[in-house]
Amino acid sequence: MPAHYLYLILAVAAETIGTTALHASAQFTKLWPSLLSIAAYGVAFVLLSLTLRVMPVGVVYAIWSGLGIVLIAVIGFVMFDQRLDAPAILGLTMIIGGILVIHLLSNTTSH
Repeated sequence: MPAHYLYLILAVAAETIGTTALHASAQFTKLWPSLLSIAAYGVAFVLLSLTLRVMPVGVVYAIWSGLGIVLIAVIGFVMFDQRLDAPAILGLTMIIGGILVIHLLSNTTSH
């Protein structure tokens, strides 16, 4: 796996940790989740910047945000008992499909 894809995957992981901690911070009223959120977002942006050395910003952002949306929806379901209805699940499936189209069929990404 090329290093820039590893950076992108780690950036998505850091962003989902940051967003989960942001929810747990109760609008920055709890110290440790607030600090974790800030640190995780910092790591996510550094890793994202490393990915941008190789891949176009639009493609990187589409993959980063799309995977983040899907992962946060799953985390919300599992950890916070946030239910998803059929249209939400369909939309999330379409996001995954879009990411696969970009990765598998587009010449703008390096494989």
